[in-house]
Amino acid sequence: MGSQSVEMNTQDRPRILFLDAYDSFTNNITSLLTTLLDVDVYVLPIDAPLSPAELEIEVARYDAVVCGPGPGSPEAGKDVGLMRLVWDLDLPVLGVCLGFQSLVVACGGRVKRLRRGLHGMVREVKHLDNDVFRGVGGFKATLYHSLGVTADGYGGFRLPELEQLAWVEEERDDGAKDTILMAVKHRTKPYWGLQYHPESVCTEVEGNRVIKNWFELAMRWNQERGRVVHHGLDRVARKATRESLLSRVPSGELNELDQRWWSGNSSVSGFFQSSTLPLPSHVQVPDIVELLDGHTSEHIVLDSANAMLPAPAMGAADVRGRYSIIGLDLATAVRVSYMTGDEYVTVRLPVDGHDLHGKAERVNLERYGGIWNFLADYQDRRRVDSRDGGDTPFLGGFMGFVTYEQGLSDIGVEIPADRGHRRPDVCLVWVTRSVVVDHREGLVHVQELGGGSDSPWIQRTVTRLQRSWVCEPCSDAVDVTETQDGVRPCPLTEKSIRLPIATEYKAKVSECQDYIAAGDSYELCLTDQTTITRPRSLSLTLLDSAPQVKPSETRRLSSTKSTPLPSSWQLFRKLRTRQPAPFASYLRLGPATLVSASPERFLAYDRVGHVSMRPMKGTVRKSAEVSSLAQAEAILHVPKEEAENLMIVDLVRHDLHGVCGAGNVEVKELMKVEEYESVFQMITVVEGQLPSSGGYTGLDVLAASLPPGSMTGAPKKRSCEILRELEGGQERGLYSGVVGYMCASGRGDWSVTIRSLFRWDDEGGEGEEVWRIGAGGAVTILSTPEGEAEEMFTKLAGPLGVFKDSTWS
Repeated sequence: MGSQSVEMNTQDRPRILFLDAYDSFTNNITSLLTTLLDVDVYVLPIDAPLSPAELEIEVARYDAVVCGPGPGSPEAGKDVGLMRLVWDLDLPVLGVCLGFQSLVVACGGRVKRLRRGLHGMVREVKHLDNDVFRGVGGFKATLYHSLGVTADGYGGFRLPELEQLAWVEEERDDGAKDTILMAVKHRTKPYWGLQYHPESVCTEVEGNRVIKNWFELAMRWNQERGRVVHHGLDRVARKATRESLLSRVPSGELNELDQRWWSGNSSVSGFFQSSTLPLPSHVQVPDIVELLDGHTSEHIVLDSANAMLPAPAMGAADVRGRYSIIGLDLATAVRVSYMTGDEYVTVRLPVDGHDLHGKAERVNLERYGGIWNFLADYQDRRRVDSRDGGDTPFLGGFMGFVTYEQGLSDIGVEIPADRGHRRPDVCLVWVTRSVVVDHREGLVHVQELGGGSDSPWIQRTVTRLQRSWVCEPCSDAVDVTETQDGVRPCPLTEKSIRLPIATEYKAKVSECQDYIAAGDSYELCLTDQTTITRPRSLSLTLLDSAPQVKPSETRRLSSTKSTPLPSSWQLFRKLRTRQPAPFASYLRLGPATLVSASPERFLAYDRVGHVSMRPMKGTVRKSAEVSSLAQAEAILHVPKEEAENLMIVDLVRHDLHGVCGAGNVEVKELMKVEEYESVFQMITVVEGQLPSSGGYTGLDVLAASLPPGSMTGAPKKRSCEILRELEGGQERGLYSGVVGYMCASGRGDWSVTIRSLFRWDDEGGEGEEVWRIGAGGAVTILSTPEGEAEEMFTKLAGPLGVFKDSTWS
């Protein structure tokens, strides 16, 4: 090394520099290194603008370097970046996956496409009992690569500079076996490489001894050669765990907008009160919405539509939801809208507390650093005591949606400046009046945030509910989910509906597999959209009637004042009956309308920093042939489906590790099959704990995890870039985004927007509206075009069915 090195402070822990090739497993490796080796890990992207001399100065601060995995080829300069320079430096280096391949290429080897990619495959690693494998027993490890080095790759591993340490044997279709290299060491320099992923949740613990052995050898090499490491100089690399959103917001006086809002509206005072009453057995969530909010034009309903389904059989997963949340009086709520790429956020402040349109203010985001920092600051200034609401999940706070495109922007995927519209990618309202239904306990909580010590609104609302529930439903009332006079199904003609073309979708599946075979992705979540064009609904309210409605008349009005075609609300009521789901939702917010029967929770977090994600990958439709959980498990617990789930699980772990930090993420349930109304799904539960200091909240995890990994594939950034190309640049919009809430107490719950239909107000010709339904699936190297097309159309059938349902006519 150069003369920059000086004596190391013996109080410092060892430090490792990790070169990040924009992989979606990076944080899992840095966490493993941190906890296993008791070291500090710093991360430097492979495209950091450092010259060879500057890189040599940077690495002088570290005891060792790890070159991480990533998409692409070790022969492509843009894919390996600074890794090419590391192999000319004189310090301990470990290459993992792409880093391993980079070492092989640097030493004159040749990496080529394998006969069959090994993404998400778990294999037994065979190894010699020496060097980093000394004292290591047998273990299985997870592989994520389409490129590799086989025995015929360079003449039986006979590279002069490299020594073979480990391999796997992969059976070919003809019964012969390929021997694929898994580990090497340089014969004269302190370089090692591992092709497998030591950090994967399915790599067995015995493999950790390899990492320990490597670091012991690395530190011994430093000591024997008198390499002195300087930990004190400023570093270019960043810490492995990202800073909190709040830490990047300047403290001090409220901005001008906040000053006006805080002084002019008592609903941000933090005071909370509620009243609880029993839920009658005949009342459902839509009934409450129609009674209390049927005449407004904006609505938010987060509905555990399957909460009242029968309890599952002994031993089966209970996927029923517990709570439903209704945001009320949105006309008096602050609304935040943001379009990705803008330098400002638009905040609507109601005029005199009742104007729907209110006064729109543009707040420059420069002071905050971005939309997520602004939201974190806004919520933090209005935080309420977490003990106020007991176990109730939502006391008040933000409710709304985030689009897929916002997530793309968050991970650095380029979004065109001119998108042909001005629709929000983040649209949230600060709800101060709400109703929370606890289905398990049979209770209804009527709540107000900031309403003062004695809320007349709560008393009026409770009285209205009690009066309407005294009588059973009128005998001649007809629920909107059943046949109604004057309501007919949308005539789905060739001109009114555009379905995905099966042959084109299959061709795109094959293109996905070409990218995977080339090493550009491990898994690609390909999607397509169906559009339904129909006459525009005339009324934006749930009930097309006079403002004053007696409680006893609500049901009668819902059946007699129908639009010529089913309204968006009626579509929601139909969908929640056809496909009851734990995370159903109805949003009529800003320019967007969403009807969702999502079965997938994206992210939940509580008031003490516990976070949970439930990636859902692997689907089989219920049928006469597959009617039981055991039959579904037999179909889903196969290499293709398990690999599909595993890749997203490791991606989710990466997202959580980036905020929660090393050692604070755990897989609670791995690849569990759950039963829903029309399908069986394979899910995994991953949990984490936020740091107790530093100002972290669940919003940090949300901002770091979008777009949902179950809708992208891995590595996330490169996969999203490929998918935008394959999907023709078509925006997914609300589909593949998230819907949910962030409570003023710090709690939050978000679902992935799938099994849904949505529309934008500005789309469609005169007198028309365009509904969009997205559907797709994860393409892996083991997929078949026919199987992926069938899965896509299976997922499409549920939402599309509400337009075709014969009970409307």
